[in-house]
Amino acid sequence: MSRSMRFVLGLLVVATVGSLALVGGVYLMMGGSRTVSQTRALALRPSGALPETASEFVLAVGSERTLTVGAYVDLIRKATHDTRIEQIVLRPGDLGTAPRARVQELRAALQGFRAAGKHVTAYLEQGGRQAYYLATAADRIILMPTAQLDVAGLASYDVFLRGTFDLIGTEPDFVHVGKYKTAVNTYTEKTWTPPHREMSESLLRAQFDELVAGIAEGRHKTTDEVRALIDQGPFLPEDAVRVGLIDDLAYDDQLDDLDEPVPSKTTSAVEYRDVSWSSVGKPQRSRIAVIHASGVITEGESRSDPVNGAVLGAESFIKDLRSARDSDVEAIVVRIDSPGGSAQAADMMWREMSISKSERLPLIVSMGDLAASGGYYMAVAGDAIVAQPSTLTGSIGVYSGKFALAGTLAKLGVHQEALSLGRFAEMTSPLRTFTAEERVKMTESVQAIYDTFIERVAEGRKQTPEAVDLVAQGRVWTGRQALEHGLVDALGGLTDAVAMAKARAGVAEDEEVELVLYPKSRGLYDLLSGQLGPFGESRGTAAEAMLSMLSPRERQVLAAVLAPSRLFRMGEPLAHLPYVHEP
Repeated sequence: MSRSMRFVLGLLVVATVGSLALVGGVYLMMGGSRTVSQTRALALRPSGALPETASEFVLAVGSERTLTVGAYVDLIRKATHDTRIEQIVLRPGDLGTAPRARVQELRAALQGFRAAGKHVTAYLEQGGRQAYYLATAADRIILMPTAQLDVAGLASYDVFLRGTFDLIGTEPDFVHVGKYKTAVNTYTEKTWTPPHREMSESLLRAQFDELVAGIAEGRHKTTDEVRALIDQGPFLPEDAVRVGLIDDLAYDDQLDDLDEPVPSKTTSAVEYRDVSWSSVGKPQRSRIAVIHASGVITEGESRSDPVNGAVLGAESFIKDLRSARDSDVEAIVVRIDSPGGSAQAADMMWREMSISKSERLPLIVSMGDLAASGGYYMAVAGDAIVAQPSTLTGSIGVYSGKFALAGTLAKLGVHQEALSLGRFAEMTSPLRTFTAEERVKMTESVQAIYDTFIERVAEGRKQTPEAVDLVAQGRVWTGRQALEHGLVDALGGLTDAVAMAKARAGVAEDEEVELVLYPKSRGLYDLLSGQLGPFGESRGTAAEAMLSMLSPRERQVLAAVLAPSRLFRMGEPLAHLPYVHEP
């Protein structure tokens, strides 16, 4: 394509996107005038991964798939106070990729709606485990007559790549502190070590207990009864009704004919999003900043990696935190959803959060699905930490290392020589493993960072370093387990963290607050300059297109292989959660 043609194409792209943005703006302005349906029912259709943060620029105006888990919770809370809304009709789609902690957050909001004397009806067109768990927050559950109820326990899978590396001639050479710091096992082992298996079994059991307790509570059964039923699943529709896991069977067109009809005319989530808090009698006066810290931790700016997903850059986070600190807010809530990453970057963000706390501005940490290792390192700078029962946290440990590629290169007929000056100049050489002296140096470095990590936790959690070390050692805990060990202060979601921030800031409990969200949404110019190359050429690659065809589990395995080389420097000390995968 000629340069002039590319220029014209670029102008067309700008004009097209600009027109869509204008249409979206008009839509949003019109949306402000929407009214609640006379049926007095709100319909929610959550599906997918229930993202933590919204897309930077959304062209799919009006799509419920663009709503974050926080947006859903906000809708439900608003409806709880809205006297015009008497019922929620929950129609969950496929939530197989949604992290458990996010589903728990949405489920808790529905329970709060019911606690206010209102009703929730759930209609399942497919009986997936996550969708059913969410539906157990409802007064009644209706299943499509041909949909199997997939309640059959939990399974998790740890990935071990040592056999692959042996096959291609690569030698993984890592050091770590903490017998449960099993992230290195992904590369160095062919199967579980005893501590690794112990931790994995403990986590699976804890998550299974959360599932059992939720079903038991929602379906008015004992936990023993639910465990026995799970051993009989999955269930055919009629059997699910017979054992009391489902209340009724019906097709969508039959919902009006049930003894308790389900409203067919409802207000959608997208419509209700534009209803103001003032209209439900809860004007927002005070402001609280909510800073989303999502993704693998690195230095530099936040970005999106095609393999590893969201990347949390220390530079971007610090910029947002300073901006929030200098704005007119009563408190700051940092919402962490991160498996960790660079230890140095985590320390930089911990330092900035400590500064915010020292300026007597309340700073509360809300943990999402993950707030482990480097993510937990950040969290201990907060005045208090709130986690979901299924949040994965802890993993207080450090590792570092490299992959020696000489064997792989030799298989390809490549021979490489090195020249160096300085005793340890080749310590991070990608060609060979560590020498004995280099290993001592590397171990000293990792141990020093681990000791600092322990000190940070001890200071933040008001414990002794010795007490912290007992629950550290790289071990991963669920949020409920972390509460028992003093690593978090309370169980709950973002709403609970905001309530805690309000209390510490002296804001009245019944006062609704405006949440000032960070990072800020990017404008049209940023979208074009970030996503399009010169003259409107897309930056997408064939590799990225291929990645989009992989299942979530396949992408996780690929991320485990490529993360060290894609996101971190060779030999960089890392505080990162082990890779655990579920079907």
